[in-house]
Amino acid sequence: MTDFDETLRSLRVWDTDLPGFDPDTAPAEPLPLFREWLVAAARAGQVEPHTMALATVDAEGRPDVRTVMLHGADERGWHFASHATSAKGRQLAADPHAALHFYWPAQGRQVRLRGRVTSGTPEEAYADLHARSTGALAAALVGRQSEVLGSVAELATASEAAWERARAEPDADAETWTAYVLDADEAEFFQGDARRRHLRLRYRRDAGGAWVRELLWP
Repeated sequence: MTDFDETLRSLRVWDTDLPGFDPDTAPAEPLPLFREWLVAAARAGQVEPHTMALATVDAEGRPDVRTVMLHGADERGWHFASHATSAKGRQLAADPHAALHFYWPAQGRQVRLRGRVTSGTPEEAYADLHARSTGALAAALVGRQSEVLGSVAELATASEAAWERARAEPDADAETWTAYVLDADEAEFFQGDARRRHLRLRYRRDAGGAWVRELLWP
């Protein structure tokens, strides 16, 4: 057996006390429960609870996934941002249907969301870009996300120039930076259980747009 196999088989899942969850007390809509769970994950010591997997499809219908940061969650939906010219930006322009996934092992919880993604206004993108750090602005100013890179030295040169501009022009704009929001039509909340009696609560919109709650077998 290789080191990889031995390590893989030795890993434990949820080696901690898990919180309880009573689906009967869950709110009528998913947003309040999501906010409650994210805050609980942060307070439980979960590292970067605002990171999430974003899944899209390419022109051939093949799935693609990457980790991005949540920038907000409100009545409009779940917010994130990226370059419109990136792979994810091009894919969302061609097919706006996407999925988000949060995993908080500190509490054995997952949240899965599916829905349609729309682009925000240029003003929203600008506000998002300048609500964060100088490093975030510099990274956005580098641009060219998902393009083929010739060398690490080329990246270092472009990054240094972007940092200098971000410091000198804190109001600089990155024209392709785009704010996105996923309007969920399905949201699943998963609570892990040490005895594998996991609880899964799904919210889905009916034909009239109202939320329906239902339990799923684990």
